[in-house]
Amino acid sequence: MLRATFVLLLGLLLGACASRTPLPESAPNLGLPLSLHIQRAQAGTHADWLLVVQAEGSALRWSLFDPLGVPLARQLLDDGQWRNDGLLPPNAEARELFAALLFALTPSAELAQRYPHGDWQLAGAGQRRLKPDWRIGYRTPLHFTLNTPPDLHYQVAPLQPEASP
Repeated sequence: MLRATFVLLLGLLLGACASRTPLPESAPNLGLPLSLHIQRAQAGTHADWLLVVQAEGSALRWSLFDPLGVPLARQLLDDGQWRNDGLLPPNAEARELFAALLFALTPSAELAQRYPHGDWQLAGAGQRRLKPDWRIGYRTPLHFTLNTPPDLHYQVAPLQPEASP
């Protein structure tokens, strides 16, 4: 019994040290505020969310809501660190999603100056990859999919129409 407990605790400790989605060294130019529709799909289940990203001084405020407007996660990204914003409990999935979205929303011309070399790659026309396992496929700069193994998929689209170039 003691050995099983030790193995469980060791597994939890190693899980806590697992790879996290990298954050940029400085905030990219995103054209804030952004309001995005997120569709999450995994193992036959689907969820729709609303994400609002705003500048809050030097920080970025990320607020995730369900379709009824109930907050699911609120985080501030300040000086390269996530902080809880409000009384919601920590949401590890939301933080990983926000970090992947930040990478996906970063203009291509800014990637090299914002993200460490080796954490990301351009993977062909309209494709990017970000460590540890994110794959991004673009239709337009604000219409894209985020995929991570084994079967988690997010479809992202703006709530407002995109401006024509």
